[in-house]
Amino acid sequence: MLEKRFYATGRRKSAVARVYMKEGNGVLTVNKRDFDDYFPRESLKMLIRQPFEVVGKQNHFDCYVNVSGGGISGQAGAVKHAIARALQEYDAELRSVMKKEGFLTRDPRAKERKKYGQPGARKRFQFSKR
Repeated sequence: MLEKRFYATGRRKSAVARVYMKEGNGVLTVNKRDFDDYFPRESLKMLIRQPFEVVGKQNHFDCYVNVSGGGISGQAGAVKHAIARALQEYDAELRSVMKKEGFLTRDPRAKERKKYGQPGARKRFQFSKR
């Protein structure tokens, strides 16, 4: 019998994460590397595991993650978003729990564009009256 896989896409800043999830024993692979090697910071590992902990499904799923764009923090946020969406696809009843925690909401904060005639997004050249 073919194993059931759950797919979801997560986004944060300019990072995009694609998660392929199947029932297993909690192995996370990110860009063909070990999860602990790819995300060295403990806070990022904790952030990514949050959706599993909230629904009480730690070590129930093997995840293969493709993530690109942005920095390490944005990528971690994108992976978290994708995992939450994949869990929702696995069981629709988990939606209310994750929605309450805010895991299904795409974080809209991104870098503001630089405006023409100015040195940055918000910074202005020094004003001189004379």
